[in-house]
Amino acid sequence: MPFADSDGTSIYYERHGSGPAILFVHGSGGHHAAWWQQVAALRDEFTVVTVDLRGFGKSDSSMPEFDGQDFPGDLVAVLDKEDLTDVMLVGQSIGSVAALRAGLTRPERVGSVVLGHSLGSIAHPELTELAKADRAEAVKLPVIDRLLTKQFQQERPDLTFLFNQMGTFNVAKMADLRNLDTNGPTLDEIKASGLKVAFLAGEKDAVLSVKTVRRAHELVEGSHLEIVEDAPHSMYWEVPEKYNAAVAKLRRLFTTQKEAA
Repeated sequence: MPFADSDGTSIYYERHGSGPAILFVHGSGGHHAAWWQQVAALRDEFTVVTVDLRGFGKSDSSMPEFDGQDFPGDLVAVLDKEDLTDVMLVGQSIGSVAALRAGLTRPERVGSVVLGHSLGSIAHPELTELAKADRAEAVKLPVIDRLLTKQFQQERPDLTFLFNQMGTFNVAKMADLRNLDTNGPTLDEIKASGLKVAFLAGEKDAVLSVKTVRRAHELVEGSHLEIVEDAPHSMYWEVPEKYNAAVAKLRRLFTTQKEAA
């Protein structure tokens, strides 16, 4: 089983397929296996890498506490171990924060970052207030209703059960990830890096509104925006065909842009 060393911490990851590289970064309730519907669909065209951040899945979880500021380094360790370049990092929710910071840390390896259902902790007062207002509405709902639609929960109780079970394999919890959301990059820092950024949002996301994501897209010069109809916060799980199509579209776009440059 492949492990990368992140400053003495063993980080589990998997590599599938071949072609332009996509590395998926899970959110607070996920781990490498959460991407089962993406790996199977995308590995014939792309190199698909999945990873467990420290405290999640098969990665080292023995430390007494977890610091979210260490997560970007876990991703960099995998990129270095596999010697990957022009990678598109795809984050899910708070995993997008780690993805953006890893991309800014290693632009020679990361060509683009897709912020899925997240603003990536971009430091901007207007975006901070918009996201805060969205969270205030989200916390009024049960956790599962923030992540999956009620219709899906009713029609697919099996996949809803499995979705909930995914988090039971993790030692780290949401509280351990919150520190990652501090001291985020500024718009100027993102622009200066040359990193390509895309926002991937669900029309029915109960955690982060489309309005907020659209505003972030407007502020991040040169960014791309993909809004998927009838998709919730955990789009990758509930509507994988739509999610996979959006991810593949962005990976092809960034590959074409690099070849034309």
